[in-house]
Parts: sequence; C-alpha cells; structure tokens
Amino acid sequence: MDLILKYFPDLTEVQIKQFKALETLYKDWNAKINVVSRKDIDELYLRHVLHSLGIAKVIQFSDNTSILDVGTGGGFPGVPLAILFPNCQFHLVDSINKKLKVINAVCDAIEINNVKTTHSRVEAIDETYDFIVSRAVTAMPEFTKWVKGKIAKKQNNELKNGILYLKGGDLTEELKQYTSVKAHLLSDYFEEDFFETKKVIHLPLKHK
Repeated sequence: MDLILKYFPDLTEVQIKQFKALETLYKDWNAKINVVSRKDIDELYLRHVLHSLGIAKVIQFSDNTSILDVGTGGGFPGVPLAILFPNCQFHLVDSINKKLKVINAVCDAIEINNVKTTHSRVEAIDETYDFIVSRAVTAMPEFTKWVKGKIAKKQNNELKNGILYLKGGDLTEELKQYTSVKAHLLSDYFEEDFFETKKVIHLPLKHK
C-alpha cells in the first residue's frame, strides 16, 4: 500500500481505505477462485494495482469519461482506475464469469459505485466509449479488430479517444503499422524494476 501512496500522495481518505482493502479482499477471494496467479498475489500492489494505475500517469480522465476494460480478469486495470477516478464510468468485460463474480464482490465490499460488469466477448458489446483499456490480452492488430466501432465520437480529454494498452517488451513489430501510436514508458514514472520494460500504449481510434 505504501507503493500506491508513494506515487499517488493526494488520495482522499475514502480512496486510501478502498485501496488498503484490496489486499485482504483479493487474497480471500483468490483462495476460492484463482483470479491472480499465486506468485503475484503477494505482490498485488506492485504487479496489479500500481501497474493498472500506470494509465493514470499518462492521462487524468475528465469527469464522466467512459472506459471499457476488455478481458479484465480479476478487475485490472479497471478496479484500481475506478477507485482513482470515481466520477468516471467503467465497464469491465470478461468471457469468464467467475472472475466477474470476484470483481462484483470486491466492488460491493468497498462501495465502488462506478463499475458495471458484463460476461461477454467484447465483440458482442454494442456501446461506445471514450477509452478502451486492457492488459496485454492479445496483439494490437487483433485487439483493434475486437474493439472496432466502439469508440465515441465526442472528445472529452486531452488525449484523443482510443486504446490505452498495458504491455511489456519490444513492441516495434507489433505496432509498426500504426502511425499515430505512442508508447509511454512506465519506467519514466515508477522506479521499481518490475516496470523496466512495461509501457502504456496509446492508440487513437476514430469513431466509425
């Protein structure tokens, strides 16, 4: 939890309480339903919560921004971002229903009121959003096919509407077809070794 306060010192008391509660909640649920790998659960704040909040170092979402989290798994990056941006709306989608059960229980327990979950493949979602976030569920060309037509037309933020993707490693080949893509190095914001090769990829997408 100290890690979160190190990089986000201006949290409200409510947010601090919510972030602190995540460890116990996820450890309890993980014993029943494996949503976070066994080796990662002890480093929940580093590998999941702070990693998710890397997006918040790249953009401060305006109030009422709508965000779709694709393949959210145990709720990352959606749940930490929903705590940080309580005036934005988050829609967390996954094809594995038992993971959403955990997310709903976590949100209920700490009164996160700006998250809805849907058990579905993203292609079946028929709504538009300002941003689509995810943590490396597939290669970017495949991901853009999944989310085609899901970006809202109206711009409400400094960054253009589109994808904010958490990925690691060398992405040169994967991203070479995109002229407007920008990779933000998380090592520019966080000093821990874990973030050495981690990035937030911003790919603006047009409303179609």
